[in-house]
Amino acid sequence: MLSIVDLLDAGTVTRELAAYCLAAIGGGASFLIGALPGGAGKTTVMGALLNFVPADVTLVPADGMGSIELGMKVPPSSRRCFICHEIGSGPYYAYLWGEELRRYFRLAGAGHMLATNLHADTYEQAREQICGTNGVPESELRRMNLMFFLSVGRQGRGNRRIEEAWESDGRQPHRRIYAASAAAGAVGPSLLVSDNALAMARGVVDDLPAGGVRTIQDVRARVVRAG
Repeated sequence: MLSIVDLLDAGTVTRELAAYCLAAIGGGASFLIGALPGGAGKTTVMGALLNFVPADVTLVPADGMGSIELGMKVPPSSRRCFICHEIGSGPYYAYLWGEELRRYFRLAGAGHMLATNLHADTYEQAREQICGTNGVPESELRRMNLMFFLSVGRQGRGNRRIEEAWESDGRQPHRRIYAASAAAGAVGPSLLVSDNALAMARGVVDDLPAGGVRTIQDVRARVVRAG
């Protein structure tokens, strides 16, 4: 598995976006990675970003109705991050669709974090698939605080990159907060991340390669210490 340092080196994420992800996910934000083609790197990016989940949050697979129902009974003091490997109808492990997906989204309202992937290149495609096809209420879609969409180039270094990021504070509709095409790849302004938290996260992100940190294990250890 690749770490955020690997993704920075590959040009998949920018320094500013990595710092924003650290601050937001480290603060408990749920997130989704979207890309229409298979092999675009959705799971790779999700794995790297899971390094930023708070130290007191347990990672667990959302592997069907049983785990989802159990999650609804877990008190907020035992918060978990439920990982749906993909929003999809295939008969694969931790794939969710229909009623299972609707109940999965309710876990955020119970105080848990969510992390997932789906085949969508844009926010509009993701919303149609989740709310339109699967009937997830708009109010619950907003609890998926962050949506990142990957683009895949034809060749060369950095051919996979996060093209857009969308943010919701859980109450307001999602809005685009980052575009790779924007000047300097700026992020913000954010409703989830304060200027102070973003500045602290920048320091951690800059310290990773400077300190020789690269693997996901070492990144996790450094992030936990910083938290």
